Amino acid sequence: MKVKSFWAGLAGGVLGVFITLVVVFSFFVKKYEVFPGKKNEETGLVHENKSEKTSSALAVSNTAQAPRLMQAPFDFRDIIRKTKDAVVHVRNTQIVVPTYEWFYGYRQGQPYKQEGTGSGVIISPDGYIVTNYHVIKNASELEVTLNNKKTYPAQIVGVDAQNDIAVIKIPATGLTYMEFGDSNRLELGEWVLAIGNPFNLGTTVTAGIVSAKARDIKGNQKIDSFIQTDAVINPGNSGGALINEKGELVGINTMIFSLTGSYIGYSFAIPSNIVRKIANDIIEYGSIQKAKIGVSGYELNDQIARKLGIDRTEGIWVSDVDRDSDTYRKGLRPGDIIVGVDDQKVSTMAQFLGYLKSKEPGSKLLLKIVKPGGKEKVISIVLQKNDTAYVGNWGMLVKNLTRKELRKRGLENGVLIAQINNRELLANGIEPGFIITKINDVPVYTADDVANLLHRAGGRTIVEMQDNHGQAVRYIFR
Repeated sequence: MKVKSFWAGLAGGVLGVFITLVVVFSFFVKKYEVFPGKKNEETGLVHENKSEKTSSALAVSNTAQAPRLMQAPFDFRDIIRKTKDAVVHVRNTQIVVPTYEWFYGYRQGQPYKQEGTGSGVIISPDGYIVTNYHVIKNASELEVTLNNKKTYPAQIVGVDAQNDIAVIKIPATGLTYMEFGDSNRLELGEWVLAIGNPFNLGTTVTAGIVSAKARDIKGNQKIDSFIQTDAVINPGNSGGALINEKGELVGINTMIFSLTGSYIGYSFAIPSNIVRKIANDIIEYGSIQKAKIGVSGYELNDQIARKLGIDRTEGIWVSDVDRDSDTYRKGLRPGDIIVGVDDQKVSTMAQFLGYLKSKEPGSKLLLKIVKPGGKEKVISIVLQKNDTAYVGNWGMLVKNLTRKELRKRGLENGVLIAQINNRELLANGIEPGFIITKINDVPVYTADDVANLLHRAGGRTIVEMQDNHGQAVRYIFR
């Protein structure tokens, strides 16, 4: 009897607990009851219909769909397999002659080797490679290593120091190469991949998004038009590829914004449309075929707009127009505002100049302008060739030379002195027809190179030239 009483009591206790739980559960269910597709007044939640195959535990607002987890819009693996073999490792060996070290006795004044490394992108099956100028600058020897670890010596085909682009070539054929994409079509937020060789680690791939376009880095004495991304790049990535979701080359990774020398959040690439134009010019002509529009002006902002008494804060306000330019003939005048070119909106000078850099002389453009008074107008213009530069502080006009003209003089690089208005230069025997080959031991390839180097030169300046008799001459200016 005691055993039966015990089991009976236990069963009764369990039953009581069960009934209590049922009552409590019913109370809370009734209090927070929600119906399929209807909003509960107290919770503000909507219960999804179980037939939708979604968890009833996920409640969402009745005015918006449930947010999806952020995912990349494409699978990176196929793109990487397609493109990684087109990115190479570039080794730059320089022979350093230690002038100051010789004076102070360090290393006994003996020349020594110094190495630097970077990346490059193969752009043709017969070995043409595009990279940054600063990767191959002052190279005594260049060596390129492919992704399969094959190594080749490389020769410099040509450079554009102003835009930090160089083309080199290796003696190989049948190479995997990368096709150019249209960098103008990139959009903010679009996924991109960076491939390069940071820290000599070998082929490294990182991903990010386009953070900005036509970004101008202030304080470097020129107007840039970079693609800004948050894809991680570090020392050694310079000259490497920035590619889009199609596996196309949309930029050459060039620099990072950093206080430490390593990546801290933003990187910058030269747009592929500029790179392609420069590379094609170097390969085909041996020099940059620079186009000019014949316009000077200012980038509008709120402060400039107030001074000018206009209500537009975006665009290029025209201050001067070359009377010999097609732009002048088609009706552009000082005081007009350029607000578009072809299908591109123009808000900044970086946008405008970046677009012009991608165009050849003879290209036709549609300029959208706003006349004083607010009338909008579209004019069709033709860009003219600009192969000269006037070096004002030296009083001379210099001109680009074609590869054929250089070979005729037995030179690999050089810029012609076309005109001299400086009596001091003439008195020292320097004449029109001389070819400048180096300035302070830096080879020059374009008229812009000469203008920029001489403009920045201060104190002792060494200019190496070939005279009109084919002799190498060297002048030291103080």
